Amino acid sequence: MNLISKKSFPYASKVIDRFHVQKLAFDAVQEIRIRHRWEAIDNENKAIQIAKKEQTKYFHQILDNGDTPKQLLARSRYLLFKSASKWTESQKKRAVILFKQYPDIKVSYELSQKLSWIYESTDNKAFALTRLANWHEKVRQANFKTFNIISKTIELNYRDILNYFDNRSTNASAESFNAKIKGFRTQLKGVRKVDFFMFRLQKLFA
Repeated sequence: MNLISKKSFPYASKVIDRFHVQKLAFDAVQEIRIRHRWEAIDNENKAIQIAKKEQTKYFHQILDNGDTPKQLLARSRYLLFKSASKWTESQKKRAVILFKQYPDIKVSYELSQKLSWIYESTDNKAFALTRLANWHEKVRQANFKTFNIISKTIELNYRDILNYFDNRSTNASAESFNAKIKGFRTQLKGVRKVDFFMFRLQKLFA
């Protein structure tokens, strides 16, 4: 794909879409949340086994908002994707408890939101480079393995990532067109003659 792009568009600048960079950060936050959820499930199972051996009744730990720890971690999934300003009242209460119980989730959430803020509030490539450098330092101090991987990925591809801030270009239109092509192909239940398929695409979408 890189070779095709270079030959077809020799004067174009390659841009790594912000969506893919931010998605890595969101996935890193979710990875930490999921790890804690498995631990909560395991702790609950052990407590139930101990209660059975001692022939006592097991009582779930109930948090201030009515969730158990595993419910808290399961129901916090969507609020970690959103800015705090867009949380509902129940999400705000859940976030306070979540961040108090699991400080590392709070730190990782703040790192992901800081990266989103850089993309949303920066129009100058030089400022973006400085802000990304500061973000790298915060990632280093937090010492999360997943975020360190993201930081290294950004470091290796920073030129293409910074090109976004020239015109704030995304590949949203290309992704939309690709979805249309896939939908059209699905309606046809496959393609038998590629040349005729390309001809129809040209007539419909050109």
